[in-house]
Amino acid sequence: MRVLHTMIRVGDLDRSIQFYTEVLGMHVLRKSDYPEGKFTNVFVGYGDESEHAVIELTYNYGVEKYEMGTGFGHVALAVEDAYKACADIKARGGVVTREAGPMKHGTTVIAFVQDPDGYKIELIQKGTL
Repeated sequence: MRVLHTMIRVGDLDRSIQFYTEVLGMHVLRKSDYPEGKFTNVFVGYGDESEHAVIELTYNYGVEKYEMGTGFGHVALAVEDAYKACADIKARGGVVTREAGPMKHGTTVIAFVQDPDGYKIELIQKGTL
């Protein structure tokens, strides 16, 4: 078994695609529109779904906002340099909610950014785990 994807519901599909591709550097891997079901799925990621876990963005027609709830935490991405990644993300218009630095109770260097719908994305610097 392996993880295939994580699905998140988004209120503005174009805005979310822009964030994940232009701010985080992912690629649109596939898009499927289901007019009879009144939703569209877009899969984004850093590599082919046959080898990489990806994120499924689901837009339900007419729904502009979702409540976050208390169960979902975040999606984590490995980065070479969390400090540089934060600077790059801010330069592309992204929102950094926790600047890069060591964890409070450890040495792993992390940061957090937020997507347009409020989902948290953790950046974990390689080599600091």
